[in-house]
Amino acid sequence: MEVILREKTRGKVSLNYFLVRGFAAAATILLVAGGRHAHHDDPVETSGDAVQRPNAHGTHSPSREVIDEHWGMVKAKGGQFVVGNQPFYVNGFNTYWLMILAVDPSTRIKVTEVFQQAAAVGLTVCRAWGFNDGSWRALQKSPSVYDEDVFKALDFVVSEARKYKIRLILSLVNNWDDYGGKAQYVKWAMDAGVNVTSDEDFFTDQTIKGYFKNHIKNMLTRVNTYTNVMYKDDPTIFAWELMNEPRCASDPTGNKLQAWIQEMAFHVKSIDPDHLLEVGTEGFYGPSSPARMEANPNTFAGLVGTDFIRNHRVLGIDFASVHIYPDTWLSGPGATMEAQLQFVQSWMQAHIADAEDALDMPVVFTEFGVSTKARSAFNATTRDQFIQAVYGMLLASTRRGGAGAGGLLWQVLPEGTEYMDDGYGVVLPRAAATAGIMSAHSKKLQTFNARCAWSCRWGCKKREEETEDLDLPFKDELDCRKLWTRQKLYYL
Repeated sequence: MEVILREKTRGKVSLNYFLVRGFAAAATILLVAGGRHAHHDDPVETSGDAVQRPNAHGTHSPSREVIDEHWGMVKAKGGQFVVGNQPFYVNGFNTYWLMILAVDPSTRIKVTEVFQQAAAVGLTVCRAWGFNDGSWRALQKSPSVYDEDVFKALDFVVSEARKYKIRLILSLVNNWDDYGGKAQYVKWAMDAGVNVTSDEDFFTDQTIKGYFKNHIKNMLTRVNTYTNVMYKDDPTIFAWELMNEPRCASDPTGNKLQAWIQEMAFHVKSIDPDHLLEVGTEGFYGPSSPARMEANPNTFAGLVGTDFIRNHRVLGIDFASVHIYPDTWLSGPGATMEAQLQFVQSWMQAHIADAEDALDMPVVFTEFGVSTKARSAFNATTRDQFIQAVYGMLLASTRRGGAGAGGLLWQVLPEGTEYMDDGYGVVLPRAAATAGIMSAHSKKLQTFNARCAWSCRWGCKKREEETEDLDLPFKDELDCRKLWTRQKLYYL
């Protein structure tokens, strides 16, 4: 029986439920011209205080960059991330709702709590939504019209993340309807009299693309009211993500989505050439690599308009993104826990190999998780086996200088927010075993991050394929000179 890839609902707690429960540097910006389609320079409007007010004092001072040699911008060099002269391997998490809870003073503490708890187990990157379009507590109430209170909430999230040395991946729009998504942009266009008929017109209609480009500009040039630092200058932001899980099933060739990625990546980089940029894909292989399509979890995955290798060859995209959800992608009597764990291994091996050989960029598994709800193949204990399997694959890549640059667990929740648990949630204070596994992995990665400068070329390759596989003694001091002699490493 063909397995249909179901629309992801984990973590997308509806806003109705909330109501109940309280991107070439220095490039010239392309302008889309012509009548009602020229929206790129629309002014930013707000309700309440003006979004254009760059700081809490109402002055228009230039963005003050954060000066801290240990808190510089993360960059990509070949298959690794670096900060200054040091490699940066990622152990992180997803907490999509940060901005929403930060709006209300009574729930803002939950943002602080989740950062505290994540930092305690060594997590260094958090992925969250940088959007909420046309919904309850909307950031963007209508095209280029923002709620300043919600924008200030996002300012708080960025500021608070810096306090706990956690960097953020901010996604700019949702593929799904939750928190507005591309459907809201299409609705806005329809309300303005634009002739659009499908949510997937989001990827092709000039008016809608203009709306989204304006949102990108407004987000990247926002000046944080807590730090007085413009978002595009803040190293706290690890990367921008074009879209959460983009799909364009109306065009299985992938041409529509590919053109959109190219256009939006250029636009982001024309405004912010310094930050990393990723697409936000789930990692499904498409027509450009037919041999690889066998690695997809099911047939439908190759028909949703995404194309992992082709999508990540776009100029301006700095690292690859992949998701891992064996429990929702595989089904039927053969989808045992063992089969799902085997899929995880083959799925990660394929993408790490392609990041190294086809793309020459890092790959981050930006969402990975399994549900522990009833009828799932996993429970809280066996979920730890899944997490260890993911970490094991990443660590094996790290040990050989591979492109497996990190993973972000979906999702981490602080105590008191269990009503948002989609079955994938981990409350660290109540999950000692899971917290221990995460902490141990963080410590292993920190050994690489702290002990081996980029000048030592940890991101290196073996000269000879038969070179022994290195098993690092993490309890001993990592000595790069030993690695040089033991592995016959060479400079790239």
